[in-house]
Amino acid sequence: MSNTLTISSAHEKLRSKKISAVELVQSCIDRIESVDKDINAVVYKNFDAALQQAKKCDEEGVFDHPLTGIPYLTKDVFCEEGVATTACSNMLRDKDYTPPFHSTTTKRLTDLGAISLGKANTDEFTMGASTETSCYGVTKNPWNLECVAGGSSGGPAAAVAADECLFALGTDTGGSIRQPASFCNCTGLRTTYGRTSRYGVMSMASSLDTIGPLAKNTEDLAIILEAIAGKDPKDGTSGNTPVPKYTDALTGNLKGMTIGLPKEYFIEGIEKDVEEGIRASVKVLEELGATIKEISLPHTQYAASTYYILCPSEVSSNMARYDGIRFGHTTEGINNLNDYYTAVRSEGFGAEVKRRILIGTYALSAGYFDAYYRKAQKVRTLITKDFEDAFASVDAIISPVGPNVSFKIGAHEGDPLAMYLEDVFTIPQVMAGIPALSVPCGFDSNNMPIGLQIMGPQWGEEVVLKVGEAYEKATQWNEKKPNL
Repeated sequence: MSNTLTISSAHEKLRSKKISAVELVQSCIDRIESVDKDINAVVYKNFDAALQQAKKCDEEGVFDHPLTGIPYLTKDVFCEEGVATTACSNMLRDKDYTPPFHSTTTKRLTDLGAISLGKANTDEFTMGASTETSCYGVTKNPWNLECVAGGSSGGPAAAVAADECLFALGTDTGGSIRQPASFCNCTGLRTTYGRTSRYGVMSMASSLDTIGPLAKNTEDLAIILEAIAGKDPKDGTSGNTPVPKYTDALTGNLKGMTIGLPKEYFIEGIEKDVEEGIRASVKVLEELGATIKEISLPHTQYAASTYYILCPSEVSSNMARYDGIRFGHTTEGINNLNDYYTAVRSEGFGAEVKRRILIGTYALSAGYFDAYYRKAQKVRTLITKDFEDAFASVDAIISPVGPNVSFKIGAHEGDPLAMYLEDVFTIPQVMAGIPALSVPCGFDSNNMPIGLQIMGPQWGEEVVLKVGEAYEKATQWNEKKPNL
């Protein structure tokens, strides 16, 4: 089954003509058709175009780049020319918004010969931690169909874990790549803010959003990142820092490295199996030659509160463009403009989007701006300083991805605060704009995956990938597959 291959192993088979690109793509299509009715990871199928691209790759017969002929899925917020993009929201679904252009990321992949299979499920406009806010319904976890795949990149993570594609693209604003990767037993990378272009990707919170890959192992993440990273003239927030050859950093050797273990990430309420999984990971890293050092990130406790002021504030601004006039959901029979806006946005947006717009509008209002938004920005600076101080004495930092494994569908229904606390360990890195990786590190007593989070300094993707790959090869947790 070609769909079970990693990028690197598929590349070797394509180069040696042991398989064709058409066979590889068809294998993924067959897998989607077989299992996705139970998982609901794929919301738009672009199969005919994918097979045409694969046929072209085979006819040209040049597989020099590792991504040529490799099938992938994109989270349904990436614009792809001629492919419906809805952000899994009724605001855009009803009108089947079809972009006339590519996002920079998908364009770079397309230019290298990677093949898009379609769009993967997400929380509406990426607002959520379980994919339960999608207008297409929840994505189920391949390890237990009664549980969530995580969010907001739940569709991409579930698709990778279920071998429906060889990799996927996601976005991470508050943990939206790392948490679903942890829940589904795949690898996922949040990049340094500015390392990858946000052009052509629907915004939630512009100062927090990042683009990153989900894949079956860390080596594949490195291959993808080499292809998509780098300065983009179309995105003024993209950094001009040179893009290294990330695969060269994957030496498997951690000797001489110092890895920090922050005491603030082992809090009351963390599940016992999760804590034990991380403690076991510490021993593996020590055996690989790393020195483990307990550190403190003292402002961690304020990160979630800070995020849930800043993020909704930016949501409030970014969602203003969906007014039912230029594009998106419309309604008939209303002549008053204010009433029209109210009707369009009430009908088009789901409950979580509305909640964040209201919170953000409140935080930005004249009487509360200084008390909430401005103060949150100051705390964000303190959190960033915590990491800067820590990285003066350690090369990387490790922690759990989240306090728990995947939870039952509907477990947090009617309790948005409980859902927000799912991000408690993945938000601090967002505040600081640093890279963070999720790699599989075991299973709990119910055979649900646990994720290890590896953080690095700004532009330090090489470090987190190096540590992740060494750990991965020593444990091979990522090779375990769900029984579908």
